[in-house]
Amino acid sequence: MSRVFRNFPAVIAVVCVLILLIPATVSRAGDWSQWRGPSGLGLAAGDGEIPLKWNERQNVIWRTPVPGRGHSSPTIVGDLIVLTTADESTQTQGLIGFDRKTGKQKWITPVSQGGFPKIHAKNTHASSTVASDGQLFFTAFHHHDKVEAVALSADGKIVWKQDVGPFRPQLYEYGYAASPTLYKGTLIVTGNCDTASWMKALDPSSGKILWEQELPKMLVWSSPIVGQIAGKDQLLLSGFEKMSAFDPSNGRQLWSTPCLTVATCGTAIWSGDVTFASGGYPKAETVAVKADGSGQILWKNNVKCYEQSMLIKDQHVYAFSDQGIAYCWDALTGNEKWSKRLRGPVSASPVLVGNQILATNELGTTFVIEATPEEFRSAGQNQLGTDMFASAVVLDGRIYLRVGQQEGNGARQEFMYCIGQSK
Repeated sequence: MSRVFRNFPAVIAVVCVLILLIPATVSRAGDWSQWRGPSGLGLAAGDGEIPLKWNERQNVIWRTPVPGRGHSSPTIVGDLIVLTTADESTQTQGLIGFDRKTGKQKWITPVSQGGFPKIHAKNTHASSTVASDGQLFFTAFHHHDKVEAVALSADGKIVWKQDVGPFRPQLYEYGYAASPTLYKGTLIVTGNCDTASWMKALDPSSGKILWEQELPKMLVWSSPIVGQIAGKDQLLLSGFEKMSAFDPSNGRQLWSTPCLTVATCGTAIWSGDVTFASGGYPKAETVAVKADGSGQILWKNNVKCYEQSMLIKDQHVYAFSDQGIAYCWDALTGNEKWSKRLRGPVSASPVLVGNQILATNELGTTFVIEATPEEFRSAGQNQLGTDMFASAVVLDGRIYLRVGQQEGNGARQEFMYCIGQSK
């Protein structure tokens, strides 16, 4: 990536010619168009049968190098895969487009230059996953003590950029991670730290700020998400020592329940009129809260799912904790159905594909677990590369994984894998 970004002015003419030859993508039902997929719950229901076993040679449809470093998951719309990435040597942030069928890089677009802050060693300067309305691709970057939102067309052209708000953590300089979400003609972006904390909605066509909501000045990395909960649309956000819901049309708070902890990174999930979330600093807590405004806490425990989100299926919550322990709880009572120590640490969020859970740890191991409350059942264990922080994406029976590989000389290279049943 560094070579591409450094030489960008020299190749701009060639890129522009190629861009003219790239047709606009076409959004289809079932595209993985934002963080945690179209449902916001990490569900890939209705997809074709996925392979249960793979490695660097088995069931690999294609593999392609990813320039730079980032933790964003793939966003897939039509035949286009889009990732964010950052080159730390040149302090450049940008987006990359890949062909979904072949893995070939279509374009790479620098968005910002310089102003990289100090961040946690496990974080990156490109951790926000892209959201798409089928025509434009949106994300947010942290640089120069602010959060900047950007919109790109399907051919990699910048449509607009907007300074959304300040972001300058002082107590813990761990960086930025929240992904934007789309709701009925608005792009919702958050920035939450100890010096400034806010949530804002932007016009996707122009970047103009439509509404904003001030939030407690605390470090929170969770992404906002909108769901149909307790009979109405609710914008969920965990952290700030509470679970909160907002009206996604104007940002006004609907309800808030004291629970959890200050810092959460995972995204809340829901079923019916109950929401679930987990956090990890300064204490560990997983909680189920009624979303009807009553503030009722149905249950809680001290399991720590700090960076990763959870899953829900058939009134059972499934989690893969920081320590690499898989759990299944009854969604209404919190009763533990089973737990199984696998291996941590864990940053990526699990994905549900039919009745299979894909749970990946930071070492590049993906465990395939049956989503059943009866007992823990393993369906496979697969290794790719030496590290994995981005969450898997599954579409049409194929698994897309962003993988890191440490080379013998100490250098690290990222790759995108497309895993599927080999013919």
